[in-house]
Amino acid sequence: MKLIATTWLVVGMCWPWDEAWAQCDGQRYRYRIFDEVEVTSDVLYGSNIGASGVNEELFMDVYRPAGDTHTSRPVVVLAHGGFFLAGSKEGTDVVPLCEDLARMGYVAVSISYRLGIDDLLSLEVSLLEAVMRGVQDAKGAIRHLRKSHAEEGNPWGIDPSRVVLGGSSAGAFIALHSAYIDDLEEVPDAIDLTQPGLQGGLEGLSGSPGYASEVLSIVNLCGAMGDAGWMEVGDAPVVSVHGTADETVPFGTGFVQLLGFPVSQVDGSWPVHLQAEALGLDHVITLLEGEEHVPHMSDSGAYDVTRAAVTSFTSRQVCPSYPEIPAYYDVDAPPAVGCLGDIVANGTVGVEDLLLLLSEFGCTIGCEGDVDGDDAVSVADVLALLGVFGTPCF
Repeated sequence: MKLIATTWLVVGMCWPWDEAWAQCDGQRYRYRIFDEVEVTSDVLYGSNIGASGVNEELFMDVYRPAGDTHTSRPVVVLAHGGFFLAGSKEGTDVVPLCEDLARMGYVAVSISYRLGIDDLLSLEVSLLEAVMRGVQDAKGAIRHLRKSHAEEGNPWGIDPSRVVLGGSSAGAFIALHSAYIDDLEEVPDAIDLTQPGLQGGLEGLSGSPGYASEVLSIVNLCGAMGDAGWMEVGDAPVVSVHGTADETVPFGTGFVQLLGFPVSQVDGSWPVHLQAEALGLDHVITLLEGEEHVPHMSDSGAYDVTRAAVTSFTSRQVCPSYPEIPAYYDVDAPPAVGCLGDIVANGTVGVEDLLLLLSEFGCTIGCEGDVDGDDAVSVADVLALLGVFGTPCF
């Protein structure tokens, strides 16, 4: 297996200077710093009418780092694959990622969503409807998480402003369409949004109305979307991993295939990232040369590359002070550094750190006060340090 293409684009972002900065110590959210994971299974998040016309309950499994004391952690919501016909929230395409994300300090959530294609004689339309049901369910899951934070005492210890949505294969279709279809006019005319189970517009009726379903960024593993042209300036950042020999979901523009039969033309990961580049969105794509569909499920090397690509990117979204690192890195080799802002390495961010930073203001070479890792000491470093002033290191 060879990694043949990694494209980087970093766009300036604004971030609230709050307690979340205290978590961004250079290790958390990038490295597996926790040994054990706590899993709460089958949490009911909503219900809706499925493809068969019967109401279905919707569940999520919540993965958390065991022994963690933080209670305002970013969430990564993942949807499994299976061509909207099979798969589950316990699938090997999502569970290892959820476990490793939790070991890095995230709260990870694996969701069920409504499966089923109701008309094999009209397969393309049925697939489009299945995607829309999945989009509505994912939005319902995100709303439920925010509702639990606001109304139920935040049982999972999440930060509702840092919610990432991703998926594998069909789940990646859900993530991409959730993020980039934001107008009913972009919904294909073939989808009848008045029929049971598809009502409620883009948000749907899968639960927790009144809460936001917006996301911080997207994780796309071997997915695609109907038209990359639906993406717009200001849309969510995206990271993708895709095999170049994928004959199920093309990494370029082509047809989704079911058992060798073409079903619907889509834009795979490559045109999605071409559009992201043109729009100035923050994005990273990793192409795996010669790999077929969802190689991270069966190839340990592909899994390692996939995990690193996802977390090197996502860690920058949840901790914008983090510098870029290669798309592949050793997730078990955290740097031997103190926490963000602890320049003098005395275990806390305080006056001594601020004075050292100010003494180096304007420095561009070998700067100890370069808190944000951009090779210069500037106002951005002062703001970053003030955002965590007084906090102890982990």
